Amino acid sequence: MSNSLRGMIAGLIATLAMTAVMQFKASMGLWPETNLIRLLVNLGSIQTVAAWMDHFIVGVVVWGLMFGALDAMWESTAYWLKGLLFGVFAWFLMMVLFMPLAKVGMFGTKIGPSAIYVTLFYHLVYGLVLGVAYGVLTRYFPAKLPEKTTPAP
Repeated sequence: MSNSLRGMIAGLIATLAMTAVMQFKASMGLWPETNLIRLLVNLGSIQTVAAWMDHFIVGVVVWGLMFGALDAMWESTAYWLKGLLFGVFAWFLMMVLFMPLAKVGMFGTKIGPSAIYVTLFYHLVYGLVLGVAYGVLTRYFPAKLPEKTTPAP
């Protein structure tokens, strides 16, 4: 299995886990101002369904493929740690790129301090699950080695 495919499968699993945490938080009525889907809707003037699709496209395709590509560059085989570091990287990019575009300020300053720690928690969950899932997929579905060709007699 290729790193790209492993990254996207792990990205799907991690996005589902992060989404479950987001939905649990919303069902408890905690920090409603940190609703990422609502921010996506406001950012692009899109419908809620399209915002959810964007959420999954970023989690599965963008971050999943990037994690798979970066895997070869990292020496450590502690995938859970790679995932956590990647989650912090994704969170940081969200804070400095997405939040200002959503008109809530860099690091979500217009939302309040909850924007920083709630979204960091989301991304740590995402990164941890991404790394663990990628590691499991690597163990059970290793990359295929090129077949050796024997010279003609």
